[in-house]
Amino acid sequence: MTIAARRLALLGGAAVSLLAAAAHAAPAPAAPPAVQNRAAAAALPALPDVDIPFTKMVLPNGLTLIVHEDHKAPIVAVNIWYHVGSKNEPVGRSGFAHLFEHLMFNGSENFNNDFFKATELLGATDQNGTTNTDRTNYFQNVPTSALDSVLWLESDRMGHLLGAIDQARLDEQRGVVQNEKRQSENQPYGRVWDAITEATYPADHPYGHTVIGSMADLDAASLDDVKGWFRDYYGAANAVIVLAGDITPEEARAKVEHYFGDIPSGPPVTQPQRMIARMEGAQREIMYDRVGQPRLYKVWNVPPAGDAATDYLGLLGQVLSSGRTSRLHKRLVFDDQVATSVFAGTSESEIGSQFVVMVTAKPGQDLGAIERVVDEEMARLLRDGPSAEELERARTVTGAGLVRGLERIGGFGGKSDRLAESQVFLGDPGAWKTSYERLLTATPANLTGAGRDWLTDGSYALEVLPFPDFTTAATGADRSKMPDPGAAPQADFPSFERFTLSNGLKVVLAPRTGVPTVSMNLIVEAGSAADPADKNGVAQLAPAVMTNGTDRLTALQISDQMQLLGASIGAGSAVDYTNVSLNAIESRLEPSLALYADIIQNPAFRAEDFQRAKAQQVSGIQQSNRNPGAIASRVLAANVFGPENPYGRPTSGTEASVQALTPADAEAYHATWFRPDNATLVVVGDTTQAELAPALEKAFRTWRAPSTPLPVKPAAPALPSRSAPRVLIVDRAGPQSSITAGRLAPAFDAATEGTFDVANTALGGAFTSRINMNLREDKHWSYGAGSGIRTTRGERMFLVSTGVQSDKTAESLVEIRKELSDVVGSRPLTEDEIAAVRSNLVLGMAGNWETNAAVAGDLTSMVVYGVPENYYDGYAASVNATTPQKASVAARALVGDGPTTWVVVGDRAAIEPKIRALNLGEVQVVDVEGRPVN
Repeated sequence: MTIAARRLALLGGAAVSLLAAAAHAAPAPAAPPAVQNRAAAAALPALPDVDIPFTKMVLPNGLTLIVHEDHKAPIVAVNIWYHVGSKNEPVGRSGFAHLFEHLMFNGSENFNNDFFKATELLGATDQNGTTNTDRTNYFQNVPTSALDSVLWLESDRMGHLLGAIDQARLDEQRGVVQNEKRQSENQPYGRVWDAITEATYPADHPYGHTVIGSMADLDAASLDDVKGWFRDYYGAANAVIVLAGDITPEEARAKVEHYFGDIPSGPPVTQPQRMIARMEGAQREIMYDRVGQPRLYKVWNVPPAGDAATDYLGLLGQVLSSGRTSRLHKRLVFDDQVATSVFAGTSESEIGSQFVVMVTAKPGQDLGAIERVVDEEMARLLRDGPSAEELERARTVTGAGLVRGLERIGGFGGKSDRLAESQVFLGDPGAWKTSYERLLTATPANLTGAGRDWLTDGSYALEVLPFPDFTTAATGADRSKMPDPGAAPQADFPSFERFTLSNGLKVVLAPRTGVPTVSMNLIVEAGSAADPADKNGVAQLAPAVMTNGTDRLTALQISDQMQLLGASIGAGSAVDYTNVSLNAIESRLEPSLALYADIIQNPAFRAEDFQRAKAQQVSGIQQSNRNPGAIASRVLAANVFGPENPYGRPTSGTEASVQALTPADAEAYHATWFRPDNATLVVVGDTTQAELAPALEKAFRTWRAPSTPLPVKPAAPALPSRSAPRVLIVDRAGPQSSITAGRLAPAFDAATEGTFDVANTALGGAFTSRINMNLREDKHWSYGAGSGIRTTRGERMFLVSTGVQSDKTAESLVEIRKELSDVVGSRPLTEDEIAAVRSNLVLGMAGNWETNAAVAGDLTSMVVYGVPENYYDGYAASVNATTPQKASVAARALVGDGPTTWVVVGDRAAIEPKIRALNLGEVQVVDVEGRPVN
């Protein structure tokens, strides 16, 4: 369960500056760069006219039902929004809406068990519950055959919850939420949202406190408070349910009336309306935090979501910060090179929103000077307005993102989410389309007008409407037993085909209609494992530089073209491969493919582009040296695989190794490995081989393999053998400790992988797994804990990881060791546990392949790691054939005698004595690189 504090996920900052905007003109620097692509922009096809057809009904008890049909897969998204969030909390009860959301997963009167224990048997995917300032929602996708089961569950906790809530459950979830708060605040920039909230809203404003609340208020929440909250806000008339997917409106109404029709409407709920807390003058605050780079925030309070001005301000933010030629990015990141990233945009909420500018500076840079640049560029934009090309880029980037989101029926940003949000906040499931139409027709004057109007000032209005006379059905669903799910539909991996271009480039194509987009991923058979010993990090740096310029295009021109095309191109690397990806609108595939092929074949590796990318990589390394989880993961890998093994050294290299790299090194990496006989192109989306093959031949017609053979990659050193476990402590003060432990496990084997998945899922790979239920639900020492198998070639690493409150570090180590020992000893996995995992893994397969990205990910595994093409044909049978005996064999192979290495990142003074007393193994204190500390 998560907190969605705003649509915009703000990451905190070392310095927070909250200012009203200046509408008057500031001294203007040089005009924006000359338009390079105006003619191309004018010739581009229009963005598609998209829609989400729906049927809306209101039941007699006030429950609003919205139905959207989408029969592409035998699944249904069930998305329930309650119109209650942190803005409804009384004084002294901050964080209560989120705390209650957690309690909703602990069981109801007729299913008195963890909600996930039921849904994992139903094959639920895309499942969660979230709370923000204005609403609480619960959602999941399930196979069509399991719809009755999940509706029974959801209606049971809407109408039959109070009898299942007791003091023990309240105390348990209170501890979980408090650990979630500690975990958030323990991250870099983790305290920023608290500071922004307190500074930009009066204490008595509905948004005057954070969603997660204060520790004192969480401690003060009583059982009576919980039950009163449920009675006040969780009635049927304060809820919207959206069913999207393989269902008709008629079927949906019959089912929802059956399960929800007898639930009382609840009392009338008075909602705050438009309350924009306009600020006057300049407020300033300085915060000190454990971060690697200074960061500047500037915030203005603006109209709520759905307001025309807010939509135009969102586009204004794109002009300021999206793309390399945007006003702020070009000044601060590209030209002056004083910052590594910029952001500007709207953080939308129901009764008032915020416009936020965020700049992450390079270490040592003056935030005051950066703020002056921000003020200058904003004043110039508000005075002169955006150019036609700037607006078109902003329009395309925003519109293409919305189109891509419509691929999914559920989850964050899916079709059911848009319908529910529009109904709850704007009273119309189709209201989102008004904002989309504004996007398509916005003019430069619209953006400038909104920017000039919403700098300082604001208003508040309250409307009181009569509450309808609702009635309750005399009878309802049978509450004595949850309906059994029907027969599960067969989940088949999407069909795909292979062909080879005339230049030898292998292509894997999975045609998928439904959303007019095409995704491509060029996989080059070389990654950080191919880094020479003295050039660690070049495999990551080279592809980053590739997207910064070609022989005919500069970085700024590439950025312009991507935005005009609505395409996204990225590049990166892993241990075993390097990839360059493209996501394109189908109607603009040919020009997008031309740009993509140019980047792959003709990167320029200019010195200035190389230096920018290198600085970004070094900054990322510096940031990881301050992140507890990243530190623990890096130190663990080096000790399990060995520091010189490709899987044991960081793919990004070290600060020293990256600083020593030159443009020639990156160019040599590209020349050596980027050749068609060493690559495979994975394509998923709205195209066919007949359409795609000629386009690829045209785009890659000049790309030919050299006559020289491929070089032999460096041989990996032998894996270390450890006869006794060891514990490594990294000293980092804070309220939490990060624990990671691992050991070598057998290599991937298609014949046994299903059984391994069952064993790991039951032990630590699911919400209801043993490790998570122990540390989070039973002990509430952690927000989440689990285990996994890291994908590699050859022997892999099995690991356990969690973040725990600092004063329970040693105790958590004891519990983890106990769970690992018990599963191969006194308490092997039971048939009930295995049956639950079997259902979860098999029934969830259909939902796992809903998106193109998911399909492309599995195809990539086939290319890189040798997963057989027919692997998923027999996966369900392999999982279903897992018995307790087979699971025990798999658990023994994974867990063995326990981790060979434990890594704990935490406050050494507080945790070291108790850890040493556990006798887990040799204890050694190391630095963030894993080097011994005296």
